[in-house]
Amino acid sequence: MLVDVGGREATSTPFELTERVLRSYLGGVGLGAWLLHRLAPPGVDPLAPAAPLAFVFSSLVGTPLTTSAKFAVVAKSPLTGLLTDALASSQFAISGKLTGHDALVIRGRADELSVLLIDGDGVRLEPAPDLAGLAAGEAETAAKSRFGRNWRTAAIGAAGERGVRYATISHDGRHAGRGGLGAVLGAKNIKAVLVRAATKVSVADQAGVLSAARDLRKRSFGPATAKYRELGTLANLLAFNAVSTLPTRNFTAATFEGAPRLAAEELHELRGVARNSCASCSIGCEHIYSRKGGGSQRMEYENVFALGPLCGVSDPDDVFAASARCDELGIDTISAGGTIAWAMECVERGLIDEPWLRFGDGKAVLRALDAIGTRSPGLGELLAQGSRRAAEVVGHGSIDFAPQVKGMELPGYEPRSLQSMALGLAVNARGADHNRSGAYEADLSGELDRFDGGAAHVAAAVGTEDRAAVMDSMILCKFLRGVFDDPFTEWARLLGLVTGWSLDADELRDAARRIVRAKRAFNLREGATAADDTLPARMLETPLELGSGRSAVLDADRLRSMIAGYYAARGLDEEGRIAAADLEDLLLDA
Repeated sequence: MLVDVGGREATSTPFELTERVLRSYLGGVGLGAWLLHRLAPPGVDPLAPAAPLAFVFSSLVGTPLTTSAKFAVVAKSPLTGLLTDALASSQFAISGKLTGHDALVIRGRADELSVLLIDGDGVRLEPAPDLAGLAAGEAETAAKSRFGRNWRTAAIGAAGERGVRYATISHDGRHAGRGGLGAVLGAKNIKAVLVRAATKVSVADQAGVLSAARDLRKRSFGPATAKYRELGTLANLLAFNAVSTLPTRNFTAATFEGAPRLAAEELHELRGVARNSCASCSIGCEHIYSRKGGGSQRMEYENVFALGPLCGVSDPDDVFAASARCDELGIDTISAGGTIAWAMECVERGLIDEPWLRFGDGKAVLRALDAIGTRSPGLGELLAQGSRRAAEVVGHGSIDFAPQVKGMELPGYEPRSLQSMALGLAVNARGADHNRSGAYEADLSGELDRFDGGAAHVAAAVGTEDRAAVMDSMILCKFLRGVFDDPFTEWARLLGLVTGWSLDADELRDAARRIVRAKRAFNLREGATAADDTLPARMLETPLELGSGRSAVLDADRLRSMIAGYYAARGLDEEGRIAAADLEDLLLDA
């Protein structure tokens, strides 16, 4: 459904999705990429009224299959100027799908800050100036009080209202985090989107789905997910530190002396208070810790890495407080930490005159977050742009150590010591991203030399990217990836039970390649070139000195060689462009 917002009203228009398109793109991020091709005017400013913002569901949402209560938010990113998508899990996904639509695409701009309500009766816009400046969770509580508890809410914080380029969209305490989707919603003067269920999910084979759900639930309690149940993603911190791949002080080192203080093993013993699950999930990876002075905070590897080691901060209370502040403001922790770490190095080099902003100072991180969230004149306004745009303002070669790819800040994986991942980060359509690649799995498997990228690393990056494309479009949580012995075959069976389609593994592999190409095609349309498939100069020019005495080296020639191999594997020309026959396969006119 297309939702057009203008003035004080919202109208809706049906947008037919053919079975051919649904089967070719599956849902989630795949379908979102196709919709952006069709509905985003070429060259549109991501914050313009005409720029669409899509909430996209999938066939599995609302079924009893574990981890299927997920949705994708897709738009042109104000951070990168390219396609971005973010996945999230909550009851919003189920209620959104039960409005009776596979996707909700929002365009336009309201005259005043408003909330948008969508259910079986259609759409309506309600003024909500009283919600201005509230944290997303506070806005959600206020909306439920005003409209009723049977509505599910996705909302932005103050950062989204103020156009911070890496603002998030939040719901049930979770976030569609990367790429600035909250700024896109804020630019439409919409504080929150509320959805209410109006129908039921029907499946082709009810008995088959129930049997598959029981089997998948049983397997979700096995060894493949044990790490997430027992310690959560924060278990990665000490492991990555041990193998010199924990980015520290803006990627100047890959081990952090303060890592044990932030480790899941220690926090679980001293601070662990609860474990929680996303909606319709049997894994329960969410670990909640007590905070100094009262209260609690959900902590994951990426927010601890970005607000801790990357900024040189080892005090867990400071990192907890910074993570909570990001949640309150509605900003992406990875981009926030990366941009602040870059600014800290700029201060060290005398390029930014803010002497209080120093590595290792947790209170400085909090002060910088407040400046970003309010876009205060000077530093706040600068850092709200993200590290790439900020480096373009500061100059003096600061772009060389801005920790970003295509404008998106790097996640917590050191490319020089994980060279399959280095390729995955460089070529990914969303920018520096670990969830749409996952090539670090190959690096850490012990089957490759992670310090010496080559043809095997290319194959690993392509394979993990294909698997991610399918899981992100079905949609299933990637923490389940290890429970499937024959992933494409098993995924095809699950989709067939739900939809009635006669699918096989090869059709899903074709869908994966199509989805990856569709993302690249959108970016090429918006001006991306092969020159954007790269890493920061620091990664390619400065060896990483390891505690073992060895140096990890990833020079530009090696990366270019792997990128050439990736282009060949994807059927692209030497400039990363898509062949005409493959463009036809994208069904952009279907």
